[in-house]
Amino acid sequence: MLLIFRPFRVGQFVEVAGIAGTVEVITLFMTELNTPDNVHIVVPNGQLWGTSVKNYSHNATRRADIAIGIDYGDDIGKAFDIIKGVIAGDSRISADPPPEMMVTNLGDSAVELQVRLWCGAGDYWPLKFDLNRRIKEALDAGGITIPFPQRTVHLVKESGTN
Repeated sequence: MLLIFRPFRVGQFVEVAGIAGTVEVITLFMTELNTPDNVHIVVPNGQLWGTSVKNYSHNATRRADIAIGIDYGDDIGKAFDIIKGVIAGDSRISADPPPEMMVTNLGDSAVELQVRLWCGAGDYWPLKFDLNRRIKEALDAGGITIPFPQRTVHLVKESGTN
């Protein structure tokens, strides 16, 4: 059935039956995958057929979401301007649809921002890793703080104790 319906092809990166890897060989009885850390896995096709398939290579583009937390005392607009400057200079980012930035949550320790942008499927991981670093460095240079998780603890002294 895999050979007839072709939910994935050789060379595509898929996640199927709890295994993620690049498809190397599809035969009548088995499919061979190589994981990102270069482990070779042979899976019986019967195990693959009865489960869902995530095919990361099927579409030409992918959306990358980058989560960033900033301090409650920092200027959200300034943080967005800094991030815009970082992503504007990267040719791997698609202009259509345009990148989006939003506040997604008011967390326990940070105002949580998210950047959503589109890129070619082959650029997804290199772009995401690169932007995480470049955004962090640009926010640091711009005086925007990425806070550590913190908890406030109140100690109550009971009366009559030392």
